[in-house]
Amino acid sequence: MKFEDYSMAPEVIKGIQKLGFNRPTDIQFKSIPPILRGEDVLAVAQTGTGKTAAFAIPILHQLHTRLKNVQRVDGVKCIVMVPTHELALQIEGVFKEIGRFTKVKVLGLIGGVDQDPQIETLEKRVDVLIATPGRMFDLISQGHLKVHRVETLILDEADHMLDLGFINDIRDLTRKLPARRQTLFFSATINDHIKKLAYSLIHQNAIRIQVSPKDPVAKNIEHAVAFIEMDDKRFFLERLVNNHEDSKILVFVRTKVRAERVSKAMERVGIQSIFIHSGKNQEERNEVMRQFRSGQVKVLVATDVTARGIDIPDVDYVVNYDLPDKAENYVHRVGRTGRGIRKGQAITFCSAEEKPMLAEVEKYVQKKIKVLELSKTDYEETVLFTNDPGNDLKKLMAEIEAYEASKKKKKRKKS
Repeated sequence: MKFEDYSMAPEVIKGIQKLGFNRPTDIQFKSIPPILRGEDVLAVAQTGTGKTAAFAIPILHQLHTRLKNVQRVDGVKCIVMVPTHELALQIEGVFKEIGRFTKVKVLGLIGGVDQDPQIETLEKRVDVLIATPGRMFDLISQGHLKVHRVETLILDEADHMLDLGFINDIRDLTRKLPARRQTLFFSATINDHIKKLAYSLIHQNAIRIQVSPKDPVAKNIEHAVAFIEMDDKRFFLERLVNNHEDSKILVFVRTKVRAERVSKAMERVGIQSIFIHSGKNQEERNEVMRQFRSGQVKVLVATDVTARGIDIPDVDYVVNYDLPDKAENYVHRVGRTGRGIRKGQAITFCSAEEKPMLAEVEKYVQKKIKVLELSKTDYEETVLFTNDPGNDLKKLMAEIEAYEASKKKKKRKKS
């Protein structure tokens, strides 16, 4: 089935075609018809399968059709609630691209930036609001954001919102919305907590959709793990980047401090990289994402703030420099590569103390990750022959040890 076979507004179909989309993905094929019928949907699909378009396309059709036939009324018609600023801005972009030929007005509402331009836009007209909780509740309490006419509530990356403690925010929002509304619930993973929340928000006869639930990781990603001690990881990252200079590489670490340190370590060996974490202000985060998305900088070091739902084009390698704190976060991290029909590589650097987490990851993804065998010589050469000036002492000591060993060997031969 092609998109043009759907009974949808030609303006929406034209926007889809402009993006080069011809046929719906599995999640889009299964989600679009019930959403168009106004039914509640609980959808679970692995990252990179096109979940955003699965709800954006039918919502744009519904709103555009009504705006053509009904006089405009105040208030937002659709709220998409998301856990992070980056995801809000990304979804805003998808709505605007697909809906470029429609009458639908879209706004991404996030904190960390001046609220006055957002208020000004809301006063003119907004049909679809993509929002993180903090700024949304600020503007509701100030009276600038009216939600009494919301017809559709969409919760995207719902599992991550629960992880971040947004469950009370979600419940607070639903109490402010009309009781009669359509609710769409999208998540990359599902567990008992997510089911409990979902079933408390959607109608009992809601459509339940699962795409590849038994395999949480996209099939076009190749996985590998290398056993590397914590202090040596920077040398192997240097080697990987130098061996793939034209590749776009996304490196995940555990903490903000680690992100900055790894980026500085790459700088010391002449590799240009940038880092992102929640400690950066929104303007800085936007600039970092712009540079990486455009390919201006090929290496991005990140905490899990960028692991969920962010569509970064053409990421060739995802490197788990540190194992994640939760096994399911491995799925979200590696999902930044191998998106759509592209192939991707996921490489994990595992130290001795991280092996228990590696076992949890393998249990979660239900498969063993291929081990990259490193010979003792290969390992030592990677560490010794770095461009890091701070490693000169190690090189000197190794040379002295090699020299002393050769002298002893010659003495033994003479005797």
